[in-house]
Amino acid sequence: MIPVRKRFGQHFLHDPGVLDRIVQVIDPRPGDRLVEIGPGRGALTERLLQRTDALDAVEIDRDLAALLREKFPERLTLHQADALKFDFAALSAARGGPLRVIGNLPYNISTPLLIHLLGTIGHLSDLHVMLQKEVVERMAAQPGTEHYGRLGVMLAPHVDVHWLFDVGPGAFQPPPRVWSAVARLVVLPRPRFDLPPAYARVVAAAFSQRRKTLRNSLRALLPAGAWEITGVDPGARAEVLSPQQFAALAALAHPAGL
Repeated sequence: MIPVRKRFGQHFLHDPGVLDRIVQVIDPRPGDRLVEIGPGRGALTERLLQRTDALDAVEIDRDLAALLREKFPERLTLHQADALKFDFAALSAARGGPLRVIGNLPYNISTPLLIHLLGTIGHLSDLHVMLQKEVVERMAAQPGTEHYGRLGVMLAPHVDVHWLFDVGPGAFQPPPRVWSAVARLVVLPRPRFDLPPAYARVVAAAFSQRRKTLRNSLRALLPAGAWEITGVDPGARAEVLSPQQFAALAALAHPAGL
C-alpha cells in the first residue's frame, strides 16, 4: 500500500455510497471533457471511466501516478503535475472545448487552487469538488453573513455555487478532523457584471484586514472621490459589500504599480 503523504493533504475517499452519489450528481456522459484533480488511488476514477469514454487526471504524487497508470492503462490520460501550476487552458485547447473539473481537493491548497482555476474560467464548463465544509460555506455565503469573504466575492461574477451535500470524516482514509462537502460550480456564459482590471486587487486589499474600515484598507488604491461616486459607505467593512459594489470601486482604482 502506498503511504499517505501528509504534505499533499491526502485523505482518500473510500465510502462506496458517497462515491456513487458524487458520480450521480456529476452525471458524466460520453464525450464529456472530464479532468479529475487528485485522483489518489482511483476510487472515483474507476466509477467515472465506467460512464465516459476518456478521462484526464492530474496527480502530483509520483507513486500514485504510477499506480493509476498500471490500474487504468486505457482511456485515462495521467498528468503527473502540481494542479496549482497545471495549464488547464492548454488542456482545454487540446481536448477541443471547455473542461468539466472534478476533484477531492486537498484541504491545504483548496482556496489557492480555486483561484488558479478562476484564471482559466473561460475554459471550464463546471466543477464538482469535495472541499472542507468551511470552504464551501465561504463559497456560498451572502454579504453580511459570518462566512462571507474574499473567495466568495472572487467566485461570484463567474459561477453559480450549489452546495450539494455534506460528507463525514469516516468516508475517508485517513479520516480528516473536519466535515467535508461537495459543491457544484456552474460557469456562467459571461460574467454577471463588468469586471475592472483592479477587481482582484481591491477585493484582496479590502479583506486583508477585516476589522479595518474600507476607507483605511483601500486608502492606497482609491481616489478620494470614489465614495461619493459609488455611494459606498467608507466607514463600512468589507463583509457587507456586494460583489457589484466591489466592482464599482475597482473601476475607480489607481492603475497597478502607482
